[in-house]
Amino acid sequence: MALLIPLGDCLGVSVTELLRGERTGQETLPVDEVEALVSASLSLTGEERRSGAVRRKRWQLAFGLCALAGLAQTAALLTVGGFGWAELKDSVLLVEGLCLLFGAWLCFGVRERLPAYYDQNRLSAYSQGPFRMNLPGVRLNNSNWPHILNAMRGWLLGAMVLFPALWWAVHRLWPVPPQAVELALPLVSVLGVLAAAVAAGKRYE
Repeated sequence: MALLIPLGDCLGVSVTELLRGERTGQETLPVDEVEALVSASLSLTGEERRSGAVRRKRWQLAFGLCALAGLAQTAALLTVGGFGWAELKDSVLLVEGLCLLFGAWLCFGVRERLPAYYDQNRLSAYSQGPFRMNLPGVRLNNSNWPHILNAMRGWLLGAMVLFPALWWAVHRLWPVPPQAVELALPLVSVLGVLAAAVAAGKRYE
C-alpha cells in the first residue's frame, strides 16, 4: 500500500489509474475510490486463495482414495493373484511408487500459482526443491498452470488405480506377455503424464 503513490509518480499516473490498469485523465487522488479499489482487489485475492484451497483439498482427498485403491490392488496381486515380488517390482511396484511420489507432490506440495516472472517471460521449465519439470514447446504461465496441474494429477491418480488391474488383465490374456508389452505398459503409464501436461499447456497457453 505504501508503494502505490511513489509507483504512480514514477509511471506518471494516478493511483486510481494504476489500480484500474487504464488511463482516466483524472489527476486528483480520490481517497474513497482508491480505498474501494484496493478493498475489491484484496477481496478478489482472498476469494482466489479460498477457491484454490478448496480445489487442493479435493485433490488431496482424491489422492488418498486412489492411493488406497492402488495399494489394495497391488496387495491382492501379491497374495490372492499368486504373483511374486520379482514379477511386480519392474512393473506394478515401479509404477505405483512413482505415481505415489509425484502424485503426493502435485497434490500436497506444488505451488498453485507461478511467480510473476513466468507471465513476463517464455519459460518452459519449473523447479521446486528436488522436483524438476520441463515441458518443451510450452510457455508456462498462470493461465495454463492450473490446467497443467489438473492434467498431471488426473493422469497419475488414474494410473495409480488402473495400472494394477490392467497389468493383471494382460497377464491373464498372455501368461507370458511379449517383451514389448512388458516395457510399453509402465512407460505409457509413467511418461503419459508428460503428454497430458503438454496437451493441457498448449491448449490454455
